[in-house]
Amino acid sequence: MNYHFRKAEMTETSEIWAILKHAILRRKIDGSNQWQDGYPNLEVIKNDIEKECGYVLIEEKTIIGYCAVVVNYEPEYQKIEGNWLTNLDFVVIHRLALDENHLGKNLSKTMIEFVEDFAKSKNIYSIKADTNHDNIPMMKIFEKSGFCFCGIVHFRGSPRRAYEKVLE
Repeated sequence: MNYHFRKAEMTETSEIWAILKHAILRRKIDGSNQWQDGYPNLEVIKNDIEKECGYVLIEEKTIIGYCAVVVNYEPEYQKIEGNWLTNLDFVVIHRLALDENHLGKNLSKTMIEFVEDFAKSKNIYSIKADTNHDNIPMMKIFEKSGFCFCGIVHFRGSPRRAYEKVLE
């Protein structure tokens, strides 16, 4: 298949929100506490797009994935209980979600590879991310994609597992 990764547009918020709503439900069905507190929501997605950090994965002309890609900014990462691998410029992946009909196709890894290409295009060689301690699928994706567990960060009062991948 031929996939494209690009900045999301404001006209695509309903498609993106539909993907995220299913991901929120999937987290709940899996017994995870992640995303069960009203976050993320439609306003978060609109804010991502306004700040030009919302990205979509496209198959042909259909949006099948979404994530936020943020450069050098995540205040909670400064308070890590542990140690990052690097203290250089970095790209953060947040809110990664795939359309229900595209699960099990390694597309999370594909999205991460697109983010890696984005980072390298900016001469940035570190990608950081986090997930809930009970989001086993995301932890496996990070590990399979070459991320290292670095410690614990906190979001909205909840501990999260922090990961980093150093690019070559």
